[in-house]
Amino acid sequence: MPAAPELISPKSPRVSAARRLAKRNFRGKERLFLAEGPQAVREAAGHGKTLVELFATVDAAERYADIVGEARDAGARVHLADEDVIADISTTVTPQGLVGVCRFLDVPFEEILAARPRLVAVLANVRDPGNAGTVLRCADAAGAEAVILTDASVDLYNPKSVRASVGSHFHLPVAVGVPVEQAVQGLKDAGVRILAADGAGEDDLDAELDKGTMGTPTAWIFGNEAWGLPEETRALADAVVRVPIHGRAESLNLATAAAVCLYASARAQRAAGGCRSVTSS
Repeated sequence: MPAAPELISPKSPRVSAARRLAKRNFRGKERLFLAEGPQAVREAAGHGKTLVELFATVDAAERYADIVGEARDAGARVHLADEDVIADISTTVTPQGLVGVCRFLDVPFEEILAARPRLVAVLANVRDPGNAGTVLRCADAAGAEAVILTDASVDLYNPKSVRASVGSHFHLPVAVGVPVEQAVQGLKDAGVRILAADGAGEDDLDAELDKGTMGTPTAWIFGNEAWGLPEETRALADAVVRVPIHGRAESLNLATAAAVCLYASARAQRAAGGCRSVTSS
């Protein structure tokens, strides 16, 4: 079954509207963003009414007929398009033939607090969209219940961030635009311990694990890629923790350090009977 009776015109208003979503101001105005590739589109189709439209080449519609079917079942409008149209909409060098238009996913910060999360990643002044998406993916994989992007951080819906998360945008609640002081105070009031990840931290991650203090509800603050966390943010935390470097590497990049910290907390919480297993569905 073809995905649509005929190819959509490159001059269609639908194509023009999708193309504009590569720009942040249009995303914010329409509260829509692009999800590219089969993995992201499949996740979007399975996330309630998130997927609004799907553009697909004839080849991709045949290859991923199950995804196209899921998109239709989810109520999305499906358009067949030439490869040139997909390339025009897409923000990647080598498009995979599927581009979805999705509704924004972020939730109010208060909703995250009400859920009493046990493991949270807070991105404070993270500016690189690829890093933001990768940390979101790491948080999802480690079993975190939420991610918070502070008001000075990159746009959650930047196409590079969406690609780097590989579908994790659709898996866990994310709050955006929260001042770091508000985020920390709200989490503390909810009984969450605040750990700031910093290469110059006074406390060592191994030592924290040995002390048995990491089984409690925890939020990790991860800072800017270039200059880390400012002193005023470090001062908000209950502890400033460094990932120990046992070899000769100068440092770890943001996403790698985030993965190490989040998995350390996840393991400690599972041992304490707290956090769900990272292998559970």
